[in-house]
Amino acid sequence: MNCKLCPNNCGVDRSNKVGFCGTDDNIRIAKFYLHKGEEPIISGKNGSGTVFFCGCSLKCVFCQNYELSRNLRGKVFSVYELAEIFRTLEKQGAHNINLVNPTHYSHQIIKALEIYKPNIPIVYNTHGYEHVDVLKEMNNYVDVFLPDMKYFSPAISDRYCGKKDYFDKASKAIEFMANKPFIIGEDGMLKSGTIVRHLVLPLGVSDSKKILDWFNTIKEKAYINVMSQYTPFGNIDKFPELQRKVTKREYESVIDYAISLNITNMYYQEFQSASEEYIPKWDY
Repeated sequence: MNCKLCPNNCGVDRSNKVGFCGTDDNIRIAKFYLHKGEEPIISGKNGSGTVFFCGCSLKCVFCQNYELSRNLRGKVFSVYELAEIFRTLEKQGAHNINLVNPTHYSHQIIKALEIYKPNIPIVYNTHGYEHVDVLKEMNNYVDVFLPDMKYFSPAISDRYCGKKDYFDKASKAIEFMANKPFIIGEDGMLKSGTIVRHLVLPLGVSDSKKILDWFNTIKEKAYINVMSQYTPFGNIDKFPELQRKVTKREYESVIDYAISLNITNMYYQEFQSASEEYIPKWDY
């Protein structure tokens, strides 16, 4: 089948060669474990049962999971083994199954969930560059959407990931995701809904504010997490502006703007020096 699971529409037969995402039709995973670094209503006390998939259909130059997004590491698992991973994480006490960067494996993920569907929420953790038609298919299996909204400006998204249409595709995708009812259980954990993540970038205050203007139109249906943890990483030698961390002034300017828009469904971080602590140690 010619793959068109993401807006790159590369049309590659991934049974024979790799697509734009850098993967063939084998499921490749770098790590799965109980991860406690997500939002509190995702990680909880026990941790989120997180599965890090290899390859990526976006490939931002500053990717903190660079080795994964470029498919430089990882181990191949069958659909049946993926289903067993879900079962294992559930038995370990995971509050949910957190599928990180799942887009290009969506059909295999569906097959695995049809083999074993855990009795905990399924989280679709994505960069946001998605086809709505694929999300409609996944919607039957997913309880929580955890998308990034990375860029507003076509010039900025073109510079950092080669996609002038990033905001156009991501905004439509997230507006679909935001229709998922937002439900927090008695245990304080998110059972259903959408949390949009936005990472403030160096020199990115203006772009961040435009993203907040957009989020303001869906703020009654979803939450947003405005993050300060940008860490210089990846292939950024040709991008001098990315070779420093975000300043406290930049980050607080974005948060103040969100408050001025009366965005109350929001998480934000106490400003701290970003570090590589957010980058897991890969198992495969």
